[in-house]
Amino acid sequence: MSSARRAPRAFAHVETWVFDLDNTLYPHHLNLWQQVDERIRDYIAAYLKVTQEEAFRLQKDYYKRYGTSMRGLMTEHGMKPDDFLDFVHQIDHSPLTPNAALGAAIEGLPGRKLILTNGTRRHADAVLARLELDRHFDDVFDIIAAELEPKPSPQTYDRFLKAHNIDAGKAAMFEDLARNLVVPYALGMTTVLVVPEHTREVFREGWELEGRDALHVDHVTDDLVRFLQGLAQAS
Repeated sequence: MSSARRAPRAFAHVETWVFDLDNTLYPHHLNLWQQVDERIRDYIAAYLKVTQEEAFRLQKDYYKRYGTSMRGLMTEHGMKPDDFLDFVHQIDHSPLTPNAALGAAIEGLPGRKLILTNGTRRHADAVLARLELDRHFDDVFDIIAAELEPKPSPQTYDRFLKAHNIDAGKAAMFEDLARNLVVPYALGMTTVLVVPEHTREVFREGWELEGRDALHVDHVTDDLVRFLQGLAQAS
């Protein structure tokens, strides 16, 4: 006989709200990250002098094993990250439009609001500016601040918590990848998985879906604005 799923952690105690950036604060269907994905492939092909097919294989292999393709290139090939980061984030941000409803919902949350991203500060600033959400966040903790060690590395969360003097037991984390919520949950954070609009399915490779229904995911939402509005109304 299976045991009942434990009650999810709530939000009444939360004083720090932590958000991932890409595919979390803007809709997955805009495919903004797809531009970055394609530029990563182009960079790998040029850097390693391999075909696009081989670059794609390596890109996904390194992403799965190291958390980011960049980390894999650094570890396996001694790549210096500066040129890589500059190249892959040279994308068109114009698909993003202001999201006043999300801004108001974030504004209604009591306490600090922070971004924790595997991208660069420059990319995060561009995204937040296009969404007109920049004034709602206190700071951005990017891959440089993480000393080039991406989520889901435990060290990255430790650095983030220490840098901002965060009590994990009084924090909530919003993410679009379930595996990036494992450590936050273990640290005591309330966890929220944000999935594509109008669906509770995540359209990604099978291994990326693992853990979506696991105990480390407290809540799942396909409508971040409505979810945050509900939290504000309940407080």
